[in-house]
Amino acid sequence: MKPFQFKQFSIQQSKHVFRVGTDGVLLGAASSVHEAKKILEVGTGTGLTSLMLAQRNPNAQIQAIDIDENAVKLAAQNSENSPFKNRLAVSLEDYKNFNPKEKYDLIISNPPYFEENVSSKDIIARQQTELSFELLIVKSKNLLSENGLLSVIIPIEAGVLFEELCSKNQLHLQRRLLIYGIINSKPKRLLLEFGTEQKEIMNEELIIEKSPRQYSDEYLKLTEAFHQFSK
Repeated sequence: MKPFQFKQFSIQQSKHVFRVGTDGVLLGAASSVHEAKKILEVGTGTGLTSLMLAQRNPNAQIQAIDIDENAVKLAAQNSENSPFKNRLAVSLEDYKNFNPKEKYDLIISNPPYFEENVSSKDIIARQQTELSFELLIVKSKNLLSENGLLSVIIPIEAGVLFEELCSKNQLHLQRRLLIYGIINSKPKRLLLEFGTEQKEIMNEELIIEKSPRQYSDEYLKLTEAFHQFSK
């Protein structure tokens, strides 16, 4: 499978691992990373998002984990071939059994969002067979530093449930980024950030395309440090 080339690194891909997609790019480009010194990515896949965060914050040490051995091997390869390899660690871990000694300033995830179903496509990456929303939230609450953030990207339909589960576990919504695939359409994704401290919620919007196959100026600006396309 052809590598996906970014400005400062490339992503080798595999038919056995969920491919590079817009959700991962958005999570890496838009999450609040600049204050974080210790970062954990849960479900790293190809390693794309961790590499983007490493590029955005040169002071961050990043631990990327995945339950899929194929993903861990691929993410480790992509990390090793990047300029950020000294600040990235990739390991095979089941999040529910993951017990690090340190706390994290940012825990980030593009979690599985479908309930378990009969589809055989990308089961671990797409279906909540190994990582449910509640498991992600409860575990992350215990691993966050005092001012740490949990940052996720999920379908718009899952937003209410995810916010309710976070509230139940004393994680407070601090930022909500509403993402539209194309102008004048319904929103399709949410980037949500939660912390232990209750703050005024920052509400934002982002449109990816201004017309079919034409990226919006705001999306181009958001991703200009990564993508190699132009306006």
